[in-house]
Amino acid sequence: MDFTLSGEEQRILIQTARQSIESRLLGRAPHYPPATENLKKKCGAFVTLHSRGKLRGCIGFVAARSPLIDTVKETAQSAAFQDPRFAPLSRKEWGDVTLEISVLSPLKQVKSIEEVEVGVHGVMMHRGFQSGLLLPQVASEYGWDRETFLTHTCYKAGLPADCWRSPETRIEIFSAIVFGEETG
Repeated sequence: MDFTLSGEEQRILIQTARQSIESRLLGRAPHYPPATENLKKKCGAFVTLHSRGKLRGCIGFVAARSPLIDTVKETAQSAAFQDPRFAPLSRKEWGDVTLEISVLSPLKQVKSIEEVEVGVHGVMMHRGFQSGLLLPQVASEYGWDRETFLTHTCYKAGLPADCWRSPETRIEIFSAIVFGEETG
């Protein structure tokens, strides 16, 4: 990934995500920090919410469709209030939530699973109309090897565990700049 973010830009994105969620949660106007030119570049990104060390929501866009700063605003609210795996975030929970942002490189189709580097690459699996994605940090968090990571990506896509072995399955990889808030 040629794209980089300074520590200050990462802080701006975390603050933007937090303001986006709080504005909806608390019913007040957001006070976003000013965006740098770099944050106005189109980029895919995911916002992940954790509460007490557990996943609380994660939504994002793989493809670059909007400026990064706007993608973070939108995906932060979606992760908090529209992740179908969780009830919408409540005010009571908000104090326990930490945010993590993953800024994605463009997708690259692999010719061999040997190209997938665990802990470096995220994986997107496609077959027919089904697809699923796991971010690079997921494999590291669970201590998975390459095959286990690919298997779980198949599950995420709603496909059989070994779908990654099929020539009908398209496997794409990406890297990510991952950063977040420290847990208290």
